[in-house]
Amino acid sequence: MLPTFDPRDTEAGSRILEDITSNAGHIQEQVLEEILTKNASTDYLKGFLNGHSDKGLFKNKVPVVDYEDIKIYIDRIALDGEPSRILTNESITELLKSSGTSGGKQKWIPKTAEEGERRAFICCLRDTVLNRYLQGLSDGKALLFVLINPDIHTPGGLVLRTASESEIKNRKDRYPQFILCEDTNQSLYSQLLCGLVQRDAIVSVGTFFASGLLRIIKFFEEHWQEMSSNIRTGQMSAWITDPNCKRAVSLILSKQMPDLADSIDLVCQEKSWEGIIKKIWPRTKYVLAIITGSMAQYIPALEFYTGGLPVVSSLYGSSEAFFGINMKPLCSPCDVSYTFIPNIAYYEFLPIDNHQDPNCTNRKDAHLKDHIVDLANVKIGQHYELLVTTFTGLYRYRMEDILLVTGFHNSTPQFKFVQRTNVVLSIHTDKTTEQDLQKAVAIAMQILQPLGFFLLDYSSYADTSSIPGHYVLFWELQLRPNDDTPELDQVKMEKCCSLVEQSLDQKYKWLRNQSISTIGPLEIRVVKQGTFNVLMDFYVSQGTSLNQYKTPKNIKSEKAIVILDSRVVGKFYSREVPNQDS
Repeated sequence: MLPTFDPRDTEAGSRILEDITSNAGHIQEQVLEEILTKNASTDYLKGFLNGHSDKGLFKNKVPVVDYEDIKIYIDRIALDGEPSRILTNESITELLKSSGTSGGKQKWIPKTAEEGERRAFICCLRDTVLNRYLQGLSDGKALLFVLINPDIHTPGGLVLRTASESEIKNRKDRYPQFILCEDTNQSLYSQLLCGLVQRDAIVSVGTFFASGLLRIIKFFEEHWQEMSSNIRTGQMSAWITDPNCKRAVSLILSKQMPDLADSIDLVCQEKSWEGIIKKIWPRTKYVLAIITGSMAQYIPALEFYTGGLPVVSSLYGSSEAFFGINMKPLCSPCDVSYTFIPNIAYYEFLPIDNHQDPNCTNRKDAHLKDHIVDLANVKIGQHYELLVTTFTGLYRYRMEDILLVTGFHNSTPQFKFVQRTNVVLSIHTDKTTEQDLQKAVAIAMQILQPLGFFLLDYSSYADTSSIPGHYVLFWELQLRPNDDTPELDQVKMEKCCSLVEQSLDQKYKWLRNQSISTIGPLEIRVVKQGTFNVLMDFYVSQGTSLNQYKTPKNIKSEKAIVILDSRVVGKFYSREVPNQDS
């Protein structure tokens, strides 16, 4: 039984946090014992443990798996309507779907009512830490943008939702009615409108991913004049027809407010929107958004719009489970580490040599489990791939996340999210990871940053329509004064292409240096401003949740490539062969 407490009671919450992080190893063994005792009789575990719940037997017999290994069991429950006990003796109430935009394939993860309580507990711990570092949060309101899609039901009768939709729809009484609107534009418009009416009460602004917050800012840029008019007249736009939106907004927009409209106009009419969040919501203490992993690329853009406010990445979680919280929420984005909460699930770690490509690890190696270490025995400075065992039916499951141990809070390790193990680009025998590409792009952007540019977003694909094939990067650039796309200097852009190539690994450089080149010169295609919002809209129209959307770094959809190509304003190629000696 997890302890309950009010996260505003920072003293009580801090005591609980200190207690569980001081006994991490012991608590982890208790958690594993509880999971095995509860689930030893499931079809899955019986195949390895023969009904026993011995922890040593579990570590010796149960294999390390990925989603494809357990998909057959999840499909039996989701598609065929077979009982939950195939995987877990907790009753599966719904399936959580991953975004499918970062790794390329959507996953369906079992969720139970008990798992909902575990996630609520870790969120209370997170809020305790935020309240401890940021005074006065309870004296104002949080403007957290949340968007939902209609429920989908599997043939087996289970509801299929994102993790955020699950939280909202299972706790409807905690959220304003307009958040229940399933029309993205009407919901977002209503949330922004209410946030503007109450601008002097807002003390925090946020959403789930940094990319989503930038999309919201763009939406606001497109609609602020209409919203100001609504506030001036006290009447909401006629195109907002959703009953939940109309009912909720009418309680807040109840009269004409011309002075408020004037103050909003004054801010939004400025030439530059630098610092717009702080200007529109002047009492804001922080911005909440995940900025680790692939979201790190959006830090410069967020810094531009937030006006120096701290951007807080407070929680490390996924559809599979919630893992840890940021104990220093006001730290620099590059210093974010997460302290794992040991009573949520059972964690194990597969060591990754600090100079090893994690994708080179044989994913089906029967001896993988011989190298696994538990939470209490990880080492500072070492990289690991995270494995998780949950109450809901995942056992020694590869999260495909690479983590770096940065320290300990009491006896509990703290981890920095480094990368996912997925390969982004591949031609011939070259395999370029998301982290490699992100680092290379960041280095190349150093050429343009002195000119006032920052990179709003990027993606890529391997163009094999000609021989040799080559990598294509799509870049959306913006100047700090918020001007239209300026003239691009060809020499500098070609230098950017060369720097990306020079920053990739030796295998890529070797393939580019062959007498008969196996890979052609890298290409950067610069696209119009707003292009990646159009791309996001495309994926949302295909069923992706805006809350969980992550720009795919490897475009595989031909329709998506057509969208990007239709908005290209400049093409540039590397004119230099990368030096293999550096």
